[in-house]
Amino acid sequence: MRQSKKMNDIEKRAARHIIVAALKEDLGSGDMTTFFCISPRTKLKGLILAKESSVLCGVDIADQVFKTVDRSLYFRRFKKDGDRVKKNDVVATVSGAAVSILKAERVTLNFLSILSGVATYTSKFVEKLKGTSTQIMDTRKTTPNLRSLEKYAVRVGGGINHRKGLWDGILIKDNHLRGAGVISRKGFDEEVLKKLLKIIKDNVHHEIEIEVETFWEFKKIIKYKPDIILLDNFQLGEIKKAVHYRNKFFPSIKLEASGGVTLKNIRGVAKAGVDFISIGSMTHSPQAIDFSLEFDE
Repeated sequence: MRQSKKMNDIEKRAARHIIVAALKEDLGSGDMTTFFCISPRTKLKGLILAKESSVLCGVDIADQVFKTVDRSLYFRRFKKDGDRVKKNDVVATVSGAAVSILKAERVTLNFLSILSGVATYTSKFVEKLKGTSTQIMDTRKTTPNLRSLEKYAVRVGGGINHRKGLWDGILIKDNHLRGAGVISRKGFDEEVLKKLLKIIKDNVHHEIEIEVETFWEFKKIIKYKPDIILLDNFQLGEIKKAVHYRNKFFPSIKLEASGGVTLKNIRGVAKAGVDFISIGSMTHSPQAIDFSLEFDE
């Protein structure tokens, strides 16, 4: 599965709304400190500096933030999204009214910090999988209202996106199976599952993915040939068993592993033979990257 590392139209539209909301949150009724300290006529150039090594993400967003505040500001890139930057590298410069630059400063740096953090953390997982065919996927464990940008950052870091939201794919999880009556105290009702899958296939054209929590569930479900089976919190030995069974009887079905995957154990999971590994921590627990903006004397 190949996905573009460029921001798509949906993400660009979302970015515009997010930027406006972020500026409104930070500016409120205005920048009081700058109002008293700096003349509106003062023109300066600001340097955006990386304060640590990272995979850069958010340069285009930074440009948009400055232009949203003041379209006359001149933004010049020296690095682009996906570049590896080192401490004290100049990422970009912005020139024009100092009061406008200061209004946009913190929001700009926050976006760069968050998105570069996601891209950098993602790249560490991707690096561990070199030489395997397994791909890294994100999840819906994202910051509320920042999902589109964080998923973009995952792609910049070398990962791929799972579904964008509940509207964008069929993923039947344990609660769906219980709610539909497939799994109950009485056991596993295959007739209910068969009817459920028929209804879905008759009404949508998305791939169908089903989550399983045990090897027993896996063997029950795989014979109904969903497109993907998600192995949730399987131990490595169970993953290997599932891959072996899939390869022998249902080679066209894709397998995804999720739950408890870390930088320490991810290569072992990949070498077991799964097609995808989904990792929530790439978006819910990345380390923010430090950037600063300094006026050039």
